[in-house]
This record gives sequence, structure tokens and C-alpha cells, in this order.
Amino acid sequence: MTESVALTGAFLAGLLSFLSPCVLPLVPSYVSFITGLSLEDMAQRRWMAFTHALLFVSGFTIIFTLLGATATALGSTLRHHQILLERIGGGLIILFGLYIMGVFQWGPLARERRFHIQEQPVGYFGSMLVGVAFGVGWSPCIGPILGSILLYTSTQSSVGQGIVLLLVYSLGLAVPFLVAALGVERFIVWFQRYRRFMPLVTKLSGAFMVFVGILVATGSFSRIAGFLNSVTPDFLRSRL
Repeated sequence: MTESVALTGAFLAGLLSFLSPCVLPLVPSYVSFITGLSLEDMAQRRWMAFTHALLFVSGFTIIFTLLGATATALGSTLRHHQILLERIGGGLIILFGLYIMGVFQWGPLARERRFHIQEQPVGYFGSMLVGVAFGVGWSPCIGPILGSILLYTSTQSSVGQGIVLLLVYSLGLAVPFLVAALGVERFIVWFQRYRRFMPLVTKLSGAFMVFVGILVATGSFSRIAGFLNSVTPDFLRSRL
């Protein structure tokens, strides 16, 4: 059950990354850039746009997964300091959450770190390379959320767990991107309605991270998972 809770949190973190102010408004531009199509053309060639988008998300998934494996490997070398590692990691996650909520500003997080690719990618392989560049040079909005997932990943006992957590995080970021690529015109209509809620969602994202950070720092994550396990019906628990 602990693993199920962690995976759910990782997927939500990926979804919140997609909904962040420095990713969501740029989705149509990313799709148009990697496909080389106008928004009107994408409506007529949906599956081509979807294929390019799939390769794009594969690119950043590779990078995020490698980061997860690295974080877990580094954390394993400090396994005998597990409690200290959890407290430091949880504290940093809390700070990241407060930053996203706008409680304070911090220069290193506010500094732009994205790669700016001037030329349009060539073919499908180019779309994957753009995804790799996106993964390597994530924006300040994604940085704190991704950093929080990596900090939690560093407390896991095996590299495999770290890889799975970052795969699920990438899935949370990738699925809505793929949906947007399939229906970019509907996405734009939806975004116009959602725009006014972005500040609220950003603050809720930060509050969610603060909550997770407190659980990690106090060692309560596994206890909450144990409580959820105790109240979960047997037929459902057997499937988790």
C-alpha cells in the first residue's frame, strides 16, 4: 500500500507539472514546433501530431527516469543515515512547496533554465531530441516539483523503485500532453476556461508538496499508508 500511495503521488506531481503556468500555456506551441504543422493542419492530421508528441514525451521520460535511478543510487550510499536523509529531503520538499505557493522568492529557482532550440526538429527523431532537451533543461515551475519527487526517490531502497516512481511521474506529465496533441483545438478552448484557475491550482500544488514534505520529514508516510491499508476492503486491497 505504501508503494501505491507513492505512485499515486508521483502521478499527481506529473499532472501538476503539466498544469503549471510555464508548461500549460506553451503546449500548443510545443506541439506545433515538433510537428512543423499549424494549428489548423494539426486538426486534420491528428495521428501525425500524436506520433510526434509520443516521441517528445518519450524523450523527457528517458531523462527523468535516469535522474530517478541516479537519485536512488546516491541515496543508497547514505542508507545508514536514512532518518537524516528523510528529514533533510522532507525539509527541502517543504521549501519547494512554499516557493510554489509564493511565500518567498529564490533566485536559483526563478532563473530560466530551459534550452532554447531555434531550429525546427527534423522528422520524428527530432521530436524525441526536443523531449530530451525539455527533460534536461526543465523550467523553474517544473524544477521544484520534479526536485521533490527526486528527493523522495532518494529515500527508496532500490534503483528499480526510483525508476518506477519517475516513470509514473513522467506518465502524469505525458498523458495530458498526448491528449492535447490529439485535439489541440479543443485544448485551446478548455485552456481559455481554465486560465483563471491557474493561480489557485499553483497554490494548491505548493500546499500538496508541503503536506508530502511533512510526511517524509516526520516518517509518517508509511504510517498513513498503513492506515489506508487498514481501512481498504479486502477485495480492493488484493488488487493493489
